[in-house]
Amino acid sequence: MKQQSTLIGQSTLITELKERALQVAETDITVLITGETGSGKDVLARFIHANSKRAAHTFIPVNCGAIPSGLLESELFGHEKGSFTGAIQARKGYFESADRGTIFLDEIGEMPPETQVKFLRVLETGEFQRVGSSETIRSDARVIAATNRNLYQEVAENKFREDLYYRLRSVELYLPPLRERGRDILLLIEHFVRASERRHGIIFEGFTADAVEMLLRYPWPGNVRELRNLIDSLLVLEKGNKISPEILQKHLIQRSRHKSLIHDPSQSEKQELNLLYSSIIQLRQEMSEIRHLLQMLLQNRPQQPPLLLPGPPAQTKNDSPDRYWQDKDPSSLPAIPDATLSLEETEKKTITEALLAHNGNKRNTAKALGITERTLYRKINAYGLR
Repeated sequence: MKQQSTLIGQSTLITELKERALQVAETDITVLITGETGSGKDVLARFIHANSKRAAHTFIPVNCGAIPSGLLESELFGHEKGSFTGAIQARKGYFESADRGTIFLDEIGEMPPETQVKFLRVLETGEFQRVGSSETIRSDARVIAATNRNLYQEVAENKFREDLYYRLRSVELYLPPLRERGRDILLLIEHFVRASERRHGIIFEGFTADAVEMLLRYPWPGNVRELRNLIDSLLVLEKGNKISPEILQKHLIQRSRHKSLIHDPSQSEKQELNLLYSSIIQLRQEMSEIRHLLQMLLQNRPQQPPLLLPGPPAQTKNDSPDRYWQDKDPSSLPAIPDATLSLEETEKKTITEALLAHNGNKRNTAKALGITERTLYRKINAYGLR
């Protein structure tokens, strides 16, 4: 029976991602996984392999950013004896070793241009040559690539080949960051705690309720990798004792790149203020996007006799000019049409049509609507769209 439990999570985002991953796992199509650093792109790649017809064969992960550019070609395609200094014997490359299995190329955006050319040939024909050889070798390896970069921007800046980019993203799977996965955090914590208990022989007493709330509120800039490392540290350094908010806060501050290794209450206050400021900035951005979407909806609705918006309340001596209106003169605001559909129904219809027009691709849909993927996912969940 094929495993379907390696990708932990029950949120809507992860449930939909699992469904799409299982669909592509049944095929040999090339997959591009995108997402922030530490979000678990390697776990998703292994999930696809484990649920494919290639599961009984080799899964080979390759971090393109960890191999010097001068050696990457030899690592991928192999080399013949004497083909370069230090090549004391012939060696198979990763593509040969992954024949009939899966090769996972992480940080694909780090691949140098000269290697990109040969990699494109492998994607198109399955053929390549070892360094220092003229013999053509074939490999039936399924390719899954991953990146935390914006490859579209890399193409625009001539840092990544356009033909390779479009060949890679036959199917693109976006892995959302941990902060957008809701209570999946608790499932991941349970998984990492049990693994750490077995590894270190420690019995963990758990978290207090307030500490759990702190874990749910924390933004997790390092995503799942940060959570896993934190749990490991907590069990070992706190010797399995119950974790309170004070203990948790100390470890979170210590793990921050910009904080002292010694707990400092003033540093803690600064951290909280920084998190609050980031949240405000993000909220303002989302409100701007929603305003943009609202204006699009108003412009596209059938025109009926207008129902004018009331003007702002009369200003008092202490009122600031932008207390009621921001950026716009009230008289310039669009009228609200008295159309058959409500504004919510119109918004739902617009998003549904945009999703259909872009074949369900969330990134392209969000771009067409002028909003971020985060806002789009929130709207999809709110309207129950699939």
